[in-house]
Amino acid sequence: MDIDIKLLITFIIGFLIVAIAANQIAKVFQKIKFPLITGLIITGIIAGSSVLNFISPVAVKKLNFLNDIALAIIAFSAGSELYLNELRSRIKSIKWMVIGQLVITFVMSATVIFFVANHIPFMANLPATHKFGISILFATIFVARSPSSAIAVINEMRANGPFTKTVMGVTVVKDVLVIILFAICLSIAKALINDEVTDFWFFIILFFELITSFGIGYLVGKILQLPFLTKMDKQLKGISIILIGYSVYLFSDYIRYKAFEVFQHEFILEPLLICIIGSFVLTNYSKHRIEFGKVLQEISPIIYIIFFTLTGASLSMQTLMSVFGIAIGFFFLRLITIFFGGVFGVFAAKDFKKYALIAWMPYLTQAGVALGLATIISNEFPVWGHEFETIVIAIIVINQLVGPPLFKWSLNYVKESHLRAKLPKFDRKQDAVIFGLENQAIALAKQLQKNNWGVRIIDTDKNYAHEIKDVEILELKNISFKNLKQLELEKAEAIILMLSDEDNYKIAELLYEKIGTKDIIVRLNNRDYFEKFHKLGALIIEPATAMVSLLDHFVRSPNAASLLLGMDEGQDTLDVEIRNRDIHGMRLRELRLPSDVLVLSVKRKGQLLVSHGYTRLRLGDIITLVGAGNSLEELKFKFDT
Repeated sequence: MDIDIKLLITFIIGFLIVAIAANQIAKVFQKIKFPLITGLIITGIIAGSSVLNFISPVAVKKLNFLNDIALAIIAFSAGSELYLNELRSRIKSIKWMVIGQLVITFVMSATVIFFVANHIPFMANLPATHKFGISILFATIFVARSPSSAIAVINEMRANGPFTKTVMGVTVVKDVLVIILFAICLSIAKALINDEVTDFWFFIILFFELITSFGIGYLVGKILQLPFLTKMDKQLKGISIILIGYSVYLFSDYIRYKAFEVFQHEFILEPLLICIIGSFVLTNYSKHRIEFGKVLQEISPIIYIIFFTLTGASLSMQTLMSVFGIAIGFFFLRLITIFFGGVFGVFAAKDFKKYALIAWMPYLTQAGVALGLATIISNEFPVWGHEFETIVIAIIVINQLVGPPLFKWSLNYVKESHLRAKLPKFDRKQDAVIFGLENQAIALAKQLQKNNWGVRIIDTDKNYAHEIKDVEILELKNISFKNLKQLELEKAEAIILMLSDEDNYKIAELLYEKIGTKDIIVRLNNRDYFEKFHKLGALIIEPATAMVSLLDHFVRSPNAASLLLGMDEGQDTLDVEIRNRDIHGMRLRELRLPSDVLVLSVKRKGQLLVSHGYTRLRLGDIITLVGAGNSLEELKFKFDT
């Protein structure tokens, strides 16, 4: 392996500049909902020979080993998503959809590309066998999907249901199978394009290559577990995974050249297949699945920045523009084949018929795996591989733009998305609703009433036979949206849940999806529910640790603790939302606050600001004030009107 150390050092220093630029472009793209991968590729194009020539073609070639590392991590990530226990409930639907997507997309795409090859410039003058080899390579990449993109959309939409489970299962299974298919098709394509004999012995050797790759993949799965058996920190475990992945590529290259030296015939081990099998073994047959996934999440971003930026730097703008029309045609070809594959999968699995016409929508987006396969082909076939890779990248960019919106639309269509409801309009009266009738609830209600809040308590168990003086008590027979709707909860500024964790979660989820209440406060009983409530944006009070935390604050900062708890006579704290348009744009120092009032914090769109005298306020900001009660009420009227 020929690595220019001076070039590598220059690249690392210079790449920091490119990474900063990529990060800034990524932030802009995130604001306008533009795909991050596309942003990184564009950054690479700008840094490459087509524009700034910061990363020259020679540098890209010399740094090809970084692509090997990135491809290993991409394969590890794909394999880590294939957790068999999570696929069992929809195995029939997943099986038929995979068959439909894999077979129909592959066969239709390869056939069409072969017959239109004369209209593709770099394929037009090639022999028929070469055209067939290139056609099956294109078709293989068309099958690839992006698990990371699917997971991102599902998490964003909080999607759950049979359609979502099928999509997730099909996506991860396809990416494993596509690498196996790619290993087979690449060997066949190389034999056809290099005019080698494809007889019985060719397929026997190919079979042994695949079996050997599977066996080594199993060993890699065991080796991957070794860092997790130690107490080394997460960064060192990440470095270990990177080294193991790169070692697979070095070993594969060594076997390839050694076999040719001894037998005059290359014995090809497929590194991507080895890595994905290794990751699959660790994920399904060890106790380190969750930790492995977290480490991959930690190291993946920087790896992907390097990979996608270098890929962009290797592109020629002239070549990209010349093949863009072909890429658009191939995009629609892939779309059509995925559509027919989806229809077949729905009817073969006897799923809901309403899925038939939308089953193709979740499978358009492509990312790392497809790009990785295209990079391998570009390196294997230098004569026309660059044009091949450029077409694939253009298709990926189009898929990145079109795929996620279609996937989101399909989730909404089948009613499996669970997004937060729109925040109810403030009626200028502070109301709180407490679920659960008990001593703590009554005490809380009376405390809120002292601070001029309207309070209702919802009784679900009829614990109290007599009425509570000055507190409105309502009954709730069972938890359902219909019953909650009758309580007019959309008028409440805050809802406090003091029932069992199971009932609290049912109510919190309904509030999140159907009503959109601003503040949901939950009294937690079992910490197993913490993450569930956190995902709903609830404010969580854990009694087991709240008292310890309170005592800790009294020890370390008694004045602040007593102030926040309202224990200082005549002092109180208050959160006020800026709704007065005259306040919008003013600096804190310009507010002319009373001398007995201080600003504790300013919160904007869920984020606390580092506030100072020159901080400008915006409509919707939540400003926390501390001071005398009368002064706070005056300011509340001023800011809130």
